[in-house]
Amino acid sequence: MADILLITGLSGAGRSGAAAVMEDLGWYVVDNLPTSLVETIVELVSKPGSGIDKLALVSGRQHVEVLPRVAALRGEGHRVRVLYLDASTQALVQRYDATRRKHPLDAEAHGLVEAIELERQHLEPVKTAADLVIDTSDLNVHQLKAKLVAAFDDGADSQRLQIAVESFGYKHGLPLDADIVMDVRFLPNPHWDAELRPLTGHDGPVRDFVLTRPEAEGFLARFEDLLVSTLPAYEGEGRSYLTVAVGCTGGHHRSVAVAEELARRLRGRGYAVRTGHRDISR
Repeated sequence: MADILLITGLSGAGRSGAAAVMEDLGWYVVDNLPTSLVETIVELVSKPGSGIDKLALVSGRQHVEVLPRVAALRGEGHRVRVLYLDASTQALVQRYDATRRKHPLDAEAHGLVEAIELERQHLEPVKTAADLVIDTSDLNVHQLKAKLVAAFDDGADSQRLQIAVESFGYKHGLPLDADIVMDVRFLPNPHWDAELRPLTGHDGPVRDFVLTRPEAEGFLARFEDLLVSTLPAYEGEGRSYLTVAVGCTGGHHRSVAVAEELARRLRGRGYAVRTGHRDISR
């Protein structure tokens, strides 16, 4: 049985870039595959002697129609994961303006923004069914590659639930790809200490300022217990990935320190965890 990854998502959100990364990771990539040919190519690569054990399929325009085929392949015993690439409308408009390309739904809408929103509505069932959603709005190609490598490289235990704990700043907007969002703005803010302001949650003085307070210790203990009690249920539902977002005002201090500490605790429980900090450099 082949390991199958379906790459889908909004036009302009980075499907081709993701396909190139997967190819670099040793996956056999088929780009812009018509939905009607999904079963055919899976059958071909599953035959003895094909030499292909990792297959990445980049969905064409018939994204929604592929969901029944994903269910059918899973019913036949194949391991199938769905990667959905998302992005804000503003980011997509900027990308289309830069490339001067037409949106695939241009003929069905009045203007680019309407075309983007129309596609977003069409693809909502796919996003809901996806195993992993990545918001590429603020990612460059290197950051996208890092996320994909963390999720799909052979060094990870790909059979277990993989958890991403990421920090962000509320003033820059909520992360689109988070499954669970936790607000830590109730903790005292190191920003108001002139010596701590230039530092981040990676630095010892900030970590101590944030994490040694009784309210932080109590929160982390309860949040860790809550996650650990629910993670088996996520696994039982067949989830391969879970993104936990921790937010403070700017994404520099409190959220970074709490995210790193939460990741450390979850790793101590035996979970595969990676961390990311969306707004730490802003």
